[in-house]
Amino acid sequence: MIISTGTASGKSLAYLTPAVASCLDGGTVLYLTPTKALAADQLRGIRDLRITQVRAACFDGDTPFEERTWVRKNANYVLTNPDMLHRGILPRHAQWSAFFRRLRLVVIDECHGYRGVFGSHVAQILRRLRRVCARYGAQPTFLLASATASEPGTFAKRLTGLEMAEVTTDASPKGSTTVALWEPPLTELRGEGGAPVRRTATAEAADLLADLVLADVRTLAFVRSRRGAETVALAARAKLADVAFSLSHQFGTTRTVPTGPALPAAPGRPGTVETAPATGAGPGTDEPLTDQPRADRPGPGSPASDRVGSGLGLSGRPGAGQPPSEVGGPAGPQADDAQAWALPEVSDLPEKVAAYRAGYLAEDRRLLEKALRSGTLMGLATTNALELGVDVSGLDAVLIAGWPGTRASLWQQAGRAGRDGQDALAVLIARDDPLDTYLVHHPDALFGRPVEAIVLDPDNPYVLGPHLCAAAAEIPLSEDDLPIFGNTAATVLDTLVTDGLLRRRPAGWFWTKRERATDLADIRGGGGAPIQVVESSTGRLLGSVDEPSAHTMVHTGAVYIHQGETFLVELLDLEAGVALVSSAQPDYSTFARDITDISLLSTLRSHALGPGTLNFGEVEVTRQVVSYLKRRLQSGEMLGDEPLDLPPRTLRTRAVWWTLPASEVAALAEEGFDLGGAAHAAEHAAIGLLPLFATCDRWDIGGVSTELHADTGLLTVFVYDGHEGGAGFAERGYARATDWLTATREAIASCECERGCPSCIQSPKCGNGNEPLDKRGALRLLATLLTP
Repeated sequence: MIISTGTASGKSLAYLTPAVASCLDGGTVLYLTPTKALAADQLRGIRDLRITQVRAACFDGDTPFEERTWVRKNANYVLTNPDMLHRGILPRHAQWSAFFRRLRLVVIDECHGYRGVFGSHVAQILRRLRRVCARYGAQPTFLLASATASEPGTFAKRLTGLEMAEVTTDASPKGSTTVALWEPPLTELRGEGGAPVRRTATAEAADLLADLVLADVRTLAFVRSRRGAETVALAARAKLADVAFSLSHQFGTTRTVPTGPALPAAPGRPGTVETAPATGAGPGTDEPLTDQPRADRPGPGSPASDRVGSGLGLSGRPGAGQPPSEVGGPAGPQADDAQAWALPEVSDLPEKVAAYRAGYLAEDRRLLEKALRSGTLMGLATTNALELGVDVSGLDAVLIAGWPGTRASLWQQAGRAGRDGQDALAVLIARDDPLDTYLVHHPDALFGRPVEAIVLDPDNPYVLGPHLCAAAAEIPLSEDDLPIFGNTAATVLDTLVTDGLLRRRPAGWFWTKRERATDLADIRGGGGAPIQVVESSTGRLLGSVDEPSAHTMVHTGAVYIHQGETFLVELLDLEAGVALVSSAQPDYSTFARDITDISLLSTLRSHALGPGTLNFGEVEVTRQVVSYLKRRLQSGEMLGDEPLDLPPRTLRTRAVWWTLPASEVAALAEEGFDLGGAAHAAEHAAIGLLPLFATCDRWDIGGVSTELHADTGLLTVFVYDGHEGGAGFAERGYARATDWLTATREAIASCECERGCPSCIQSPKCGNGNEPLDKRGALRLLATLLTP
């Protein structure tokens, strides 16, 4: 069964009741969650019930080794994640035999998080789990929960391979949520090609987070990257330190300030929904903190009394943040209207804000979660690590710095506020990116629309093959097992035998190698062994980065941030698997750039699109990081483009592409358009808009455009999945091509710039420095393609 109802609607109670009952009857329960934070939060809730017969425990990467034996032998309610199930539990199923024999219920919480390639891996892990359970005579019930699953029954069946009943009726009481669409203003700065530079979403988020904390509004700020979360927290703390300094001089030791009549309604305050003009994304998810003042509020240098409670004007209390002389006249308000509120201890203001992300020690993450629940912390800048289900009741507001990729994630993040049933605020802050621009200009694309269908492909041979090897290592595969793994399993098994990964015997298929079969499946899509980040002067291990990301995150010369500390990468040694860094305080951030070549392997589908042809098929993509940009932190100013010497990476994947015949291209050339620039601009904008039609993120997909491609002999624009074997994103673009390309053209046409900017046709990850680009040519090209 799948329960798909809204946030805070009681789904936890719905699975907790049968789970506890199973434990009381002598059975066991396995609880799966995408994140460690949610597992720890659920464990706290179970232990609060104080039912001695329920022996609950987490079994994940944070579990000390000395406790793991106890969990295997004694726990009857085990909370874990797909990673640990894949690597730690299923390969050692014999050690868990007593647990599996009594397994009654498998709870899969926040199941909408299992999408794309990751979701496809989890689907195969669940099939392996069913097979191991059958080995021990167990046939557990699978109970799934999600607040934002589209077509929940269909999705749950695809994820588990089991028939599903669905519960979608939601009668739970809820407060109202005011949603503001917020666009940062343009600055006087100019970027590539003289394009105007907009104040970044991270800078806006830092300002708003500081404002809300000052106004005693408990707030989560969702930022798209680990570095971004650290940066927002640091900037907000710095602003609060400035305010604390000003307040300590203005009020002295006075901490109680009378308040007067409520502030009048103003744009952006609760009760209004502001659709600000929009933009798109700064370079990826790590935007510079462009510290230009917002158009609607004083800059950082203004007096504290002008800044406290400014911006959104959200205080939760009338008149909050105004000095006594400005509230109710010199003598203060009348006694019967008087309210008083205590300013936080002035010196403690910066301590009210912190960052939260993966990579912190487990005990540090638990302390942060506890501090947020208790109110010790008033503001937390986080990655999507806190998006899923963690009970942080009492939150008043959520800031979302940049479109999170899907409507499902948007409503999940917005749902973190107001979980006590009270009214709440959610602010989507647009990045300088075509999709963010489109959405804040077209709120109908967000409101009143169902969440996206969850795309996953368990039959992807690049996913299925490694899991068949893992399954054979757990228990040799037989013919009777094949229906569990899908219709393509037999074909993939033949390939694995040919490649020498499995050995065929009369009894079935066997894993005969000494290596761990589970190492073949990289379920989070990292690829390759992780790169260790080490401080060169001390040998201290700071963290790790997956190998593909190392090319862009810890290349030589990169700025790397860890727990508020800033480092410069001295050397990236891919062979040794290490990046050496040294402590530094550069006034710039870095962004890697790559170049891409693409070749056609096969065309799976095609049809006419206007005078052109739309295609879907298999391609091989070769990418190479060739340089990195340096941008000044405070202004976003370009400081240079430094070359890099890194090896190319090859990816076999799937793509959607369209071509135009030579006759149409000749007509465009005669009109004076730059054909290469037009195709390049259309490609950038199409990549930016595809996440509106496929459950993906801009950084999950890539593109290539050319005036004359060697394999097609025509003007061709490709958009491809950035995952080995494909992830279903390009296929969805093929299915929704007309809607997708129409929205792309509209997004370009509605942008107020003359020649192109990050809000429409410039890309933050373009390896060609966003040259050449022809905005008018892109509009003409797309109009031609969309001609009936």
